[in-house]
Amino acid sequence: MKIIDLITKDTLSLSFEVFPPKTETSLESVKNATEEIAKLKPSFMSVTYGAGGGTSKYTLDIAKNIKELYGVPTLAHLTCVSSTKETVRQKIDEIKAAGIQNVMALRGDIPETLRNDDRSKWDFRYAIDLIRELKEADADFCIGCACYPEVHPESENQKDDIKRLHEKVDAGCDFIATQMFFDNNLLYNFLYKIREVGITVPVIPGIMPITNANQVERAIKLSGSFMPQRFKSLVDKFGSDPDAMKQAGIAYATDQIIDLYANNITNVHVYSMNKPDVAKKIQMNLSDILGK
Repeated sequence: MKIIDLITKDTLSLSFEVFPPKTETSLESVKNATEEIAKLKPSFMSVTYGAGGGTSKYTLDIAKNIKELYGVPTLAHLTCVSSTKETVRQKIDEIKAAGIQNVMALRGDIPETLRNDDRSKWDFRYAIDLIRELKEADADFCIGCACYPEVHPESENQKDDIKRLHEKVDAGCDFIATQMFFDNNLLYNFLYKIREVGITVPVIPGIMPITNANQVERAIKLSGSFMPQRFKSLVDKFGSDPDAMKQAGIAYATDQIIDLYANNITNVHVYSMNKPDVAKKIQMNLSDILGK
């Protein structure tokens, strides 16, 4: 089923993101973890592509397994940076053959070895190039793209960021998923700005439960996320106690989701980091709201 057809307007729905294993030896344990999350019956699950495409060969294995065993709609990530048209078309054919209807079109991180390359010669420089390729493919995909409620680390300003996002939507993107954020007011401000310029496709907020203090530095590095004082105080207080930090991080993420729903945002994507216990606890915290 297509994600655009799953997006609800009246009731809260949760989806979860998982990632493929880094090596074949951990494939079974990752499959087990993703299956435990699938048993929670989220509205859909997304499966990442892996940094630089290094673990991409397992993305479809995980996505197909979730869909076939548990009937959970899946969203397969696909990155394109520095790839050839032939390689991308092959990946698109594989996604189609696996029966996956939803694709998250991403540029992807530029490998360190290619940072000094002449990018003008690349077949795919930006996510919009991949969106156009997906639209031209002989498949009826539901296409998602990413956005930053703050500012993309490589953008000069938010106005330019939103302009690029508008171009991706115009190219055929059906919905938008946000990077993580820890202050809901940043999202509300962002939504106002994109609606004002005519971006009307659904936006699904992405929430990252920070369950250990080490994740904070990585979250800032990945998305440049602003950490509100309330969140910093939480980490300062509980960061040295793993169990307490985990409970506090889940509570903070739950509070964010409740606030989003109270402000009429009904679809939320949780970056569950292959942790079934975290996904389950968040769902339990919201059981009456979700009706589960």
